[in-house]
Amino acid sequence: MRPRRETVLRVAGLLVVLGVAGLTLRRSLPDFGQTLGALRAAGPWWLVLAAVAEMTSLRHFALQQRRLLAGFGVRMSVPRALAVTFTRSAISFSLPAGSAVSAGFAFRQFRTAGASRRTAGAVAVLASVISGVALLVMYGAVVLIPRGGAEGNADTLVFVVSLLVIAGTVFAIDHFVAPRRPGRPVIDEAEPEPQISGGWWARGRGAVRRTLADLRRLPRRAWVLSLLHATVNWGLDLACLAATAAAFDIDVSLVRLATVYLTVQLVRQIPLSPGGIGVVEVALLAGLVSAGAGRAPAAASMLMYRMLSCWMIIPLGLLTYGILRRGKSPDGSPPVESPVLAGSHKPV
Repeated sequence: MRPRRETVLRVAGLLVVLGVAGLTLRRSLPDFGQTLGALRAAGPWWLVLAAVAEMTSLRHFALQQRRLLAGFGVRMSVPRALAVTFTRSAISFSLPAGSAVSAGFAFRQFRTAGASRRTAGAVAVLASVISGVALLVMYGAVVLIPRGGAEGNADTLVFVVSLLVIAGTVFAIDHFVAPRRPGRPVIDEAEPEPQISGGWWARGRGAVRRTLADLRRLPRRAWVLSLLHATVNWGLDLACLAATAAAFDIDVSLVRLATVYLTVQLVRQIPLSPGGIGVVEVALLAGLVSAGAGRAPAAASMLMYRMLSCWMIIPLGLLTYGILRRGKSPDGSPPVESPVLAGSHKPV
């Protein structure tokens, strides 16, 4: 009965949010013909730049998790990390309770790569914590960017290209400066798992202490690089939104656009629908219109951004899921398993 009750509550919450948003936007919703006309008039090179930014963003999301695994002494190839990233993103976007299912899938893939249960759990938790910190770091960095005063979308072009250059630099640092091989495991599996009793407050404090202890175990280089990858990941996703806005001649300051983006990411955490579908679109459209964009260009920009950052990922994730199910990495090598896991865990 409980899962059914939660489903009913989620559907009711989604309907309430969409109803309130509909009432709020009833005078701002664009005509379908105007939106179609805006889509036809899109700047193609801006859309290409947006697609490049989004794909590069996903690569750095994969590298963030790979670097954390390496810090704990577990090796995962870049192609396999990318396959896991695309697959878990597709799961998150398309399934009910997608975030939880995606986290469980990532946990099993970390185990398949050779991580112990404790290590896989530590990587999953730290990846989420570092990603949250990186989102705030990215927003703070954008707020500190001085307004160039250039006409049109020249500031957006400089922002997107600069982030792509920074992404390439971070990738080069990770590839050439960081050690090629993972170090020794930093979690002592013989150490007993701490038993936490008490209410939710005691369990919460225990989880925080355990997360901080795992973070201290990591080599500094591992978590610093992971934070850099996560920050670049968020920055390039914002760059994708900025480029799609520029494709439809929406001239909004980067600070206001970043504020809209941050708000949408917070709204997305409300588990009302898979991947925030419906909720994110409404919140993004409302944010762009409130920032000064025209109704039709705002709708066109929202649709194109969601196409690149969500809907297009689902079929790509299904493809990589099929590759992972075959039991081999995308680079052709078999998955690496520890002796403890060999024969006891099937790849997903």
